Amino acid sequence: MDEGHQTTTEQQLAAVYDAFHAARAKTTLVAQLYAEAMGDAYPHELEASSSCDWPLLGTIISRLRLRPGQRLVDLGCGTGGAGLWLARALSAHLVGIDISPTAITLAARRSPAFVPPGQATFRVATMGATGLPDAQADGIVCIDALGFAPDRMGTLREMRRVLRPGGRAVLTSGGRHTNPVAPPWSHRAAAAGLELESEEERPDEPAMWRRLYQLWTGHEADLRRHLGDHQAESMLTEARTHARALGNRRSLTVTLRRPRSEEAPSSATARQSRPGARTER
Repeated sequence: MDEGHQTTTEQQLAAVYDAFHAARAKTTLVAQLYAEAMGDAYPHELEASSSCDWPLLGTIISRLRLRPGQRLVDLGCGTGGAGLWLARALSAHLVGIDISPTAITLAARRSPAFVPPGQATFRVATMGATGLPDAQADGIVCIDALGFAPDRMGTLREMRRVLRPGGRAVLTSGGRHTNPVAPPWSHRAAAAGLELESEEERPDEPAMWRRLYQLWTGHEADLRRHLGDHQAESMLTEARTHARALGNRRSLTVTLRRPRSEEAPSSATARQSRPGARTER
């Protein structure tokens, strides 16, 4: 993405995430705390700063249903761990999209550890304007990123545009069990021109965040020493703010699908559209 074409908001977001990824790249502490919070569900190779665990990876694979050589897009890819792991597991061609140039640089550096040259590429862009061609992707994955998109419906419409007919997008979503704020996923999918294929609960995810937030607050001094006061304070603020709502958190893996084709015309319409067809009066 050309910086000159970014909005002020996009430039500010990119700067925030650049600082986030640059700080975490300098230490293994954050990954260690995620690993402790997840236990044996933590996929160490990914070094993910997200809720991505072994059960989620299994769900994504089963829901994408990709064949070898097909194209996978990772929206909000961060430093690329999950997308690269999936590309290797599925023998897929990967395109990772992230607003942070620092994240994209780090993801590209990690690529040779997962896949051969040319199997994965990464580009700086937003989730709502990827710059990818229409109907290019056989699958899309978006892990813990949609909630940070400034225009979530715009991102869903972009998913539809980029997916080939019949292609699937698998994403994680957080909400509330009681007094939900967002419309049901069936409504959001339909508004974006997509079909809701499945919603699967992630019952262990809220408890993982609770354990992680407790670890963050318990390691405040270490976080400040390894990450600096600004990044550490951001994490601690998240822990204090979000921990209170975890009892009402509803965590989902959502699978959306672009319809295979537009609605077929009625037989009467088809007859009228044929050259030389006669219309009965």
